Amino acid sequence: MKNALKYTPDVKGPRFRKESEYTVTNEMARKIQKEVFASTSMKLSDIKKVIEEYNKEITNLVVTKRDGVEIPSQIGHLFVGTCSKPINKNVDYLKTKELKHVVQHRNWESDNHLAKIFFTTFASKYKKFKHNDLWSFEADRTFKRTVAKMYPENWKMYIQVDPYIKISSLFRNKLYNIERTEKDQEGLKTYNEFEF
Repeated sequence: MKNALKYTPDVKGPRFRKESEYTVTNEMARKIQKEVFASTSMKLSDIKKVIEEYNKEITNLVVTKRDGVEIPSQIGHLFVGTCSKPINKNVDYLKTKELKHVVQHRNWESDNHLAKIFFTTFASKYKKFKHNDLWSFEADRTFKRTVAKMYPENWKMYIQVDPYIKISSLFRNKLYNIERTEKDQEGLKTYNEFEF
């Protein structure tokens, strides 16, 4: 009973809310309007809609492709990975309060696996940007909700990510496999069985 009370939230307690910032501000839209010739005759609201539609398209590609998507201008690589169950407790607060003992979310639809959105700048082409190892990516609400909706339906499709292996080594293995298949295909094209 005491253990369950630890997980019930204090409804009247103080709240902390992270300040949300709009990604596409009017200032940014005006800058795009000045720099991009095709957008000079567009309204600011239209520019925002174009950016939102583009982000939705990237979201859909990341969710539907197993290997993820290369972000344009060589900024990085996004993909959804399958991770094993969390070490920390994933408490269902509503049921814990009702039943008066700790109840955890078990993710039955995905056999106790979780989806995580990964962003990496490991590949060598990103090395030309300064401080690329300090970049981060934070998915917006629609991206997170789309992943949460689509993941349980087809969770085995995504790359299994080991929590003890760096993403860079995962990419190194992938790049090695791609190079090897390209060499094999090139070898098959030039292969002549009568030539020794």
